[in-house]
This record gives sequence, structure tokens and C-alpha cells, in this order.
Amino acid sequence: MLTSSPAAGRVAARLARQVEVGLATVDLSLSQYRLLMFLADGSAPASDLARGMAVTPPSVTAVADGLVARGLIERRHEAGDRRRVGHVLTAEGQRVLAAADTAVDGRLAEIAGFLANEAEAAEALGGLARWRQALDRYRAAKAAGRA
Repeated sequence: MLTSSPAAGRVAARLARQVEVGLATVDLSLSQYRLLMFLADGSAPASDLARGMAVTPPSVTAVADGLVARGLIERRHEAGDRRRVGHVLTAEGQRVLAAADTAVDGRLAEIAGFLANEAEAAEALGGLARWRQALDRYRAAKAAGRA
């Protein structure tokens, strides 16, 4: 089994703070950003969002309420089951999500720019792409009951 030093968790926490700094430029919290990211893949009820985000349904509802108030997402009844309410990104939500992605990417690229050279900066940013692969595979395995 692979192990990680405590330093890896600390670096991840520091990176999370830098993501928050980038998100502040578009007036989003990390929780709001995460919810918008999940909805970029399509409509989802609160229970699915909660499972994907590893939070409770009431937490999703609280975050979603703020995004609905800002016109970034809408709640819609599912076609086959009026009791189920899905959440979807609005056009404004898509625009804000794209702006948030740009702000966060810019913030991380700015910080990576302090490495010795462009190759090291590219390697650092490429490491994040590897983490995305690992997280996506973990989520898929968990959904299939293998994790």
C-alpha cells in the first residue's frame, strides 16, 4: 500500500487555501465551486450531489440555496418522478464556473511560476492532473462498490 508523509496533506491544505483565494475573485466559496463542478456533468438531485461531494444532503441544500438565489443553478422536478428535484446549472452558472476555473488555474499557475523553470512548473501542474485521474477513478470505484 502506498503511503504519504504528513507533508502531502499539509500541501493539499495549502493548495486548497490558494483555490479559495482564486475563487474569491468571482465571489464563490469552495463548497459552491464544488457543487457547480458536479453540476457541469449534468442535472443531479441533492442526494447524488451529497454522495459525490462527500457531505450530507442538508449541507448540499444550504449551498444550493445560495446558488439558486444568485441565479447560478435552478431546481427542477425530475420528469419521471415529481418528488425528485434535480439541480441544473443556468447559463449564468456556466459563465461563473468558467470564470472560476480561469481564476483558480491562473492562481495556481502564478504560484507554480515561482519554481526554478517552466518544466518544473508544468510538472507541478501536471501532478494535479494525475490527482484528478486518481480522484475520478476512486469515485467510480466507490460508486461501483469497490472502494
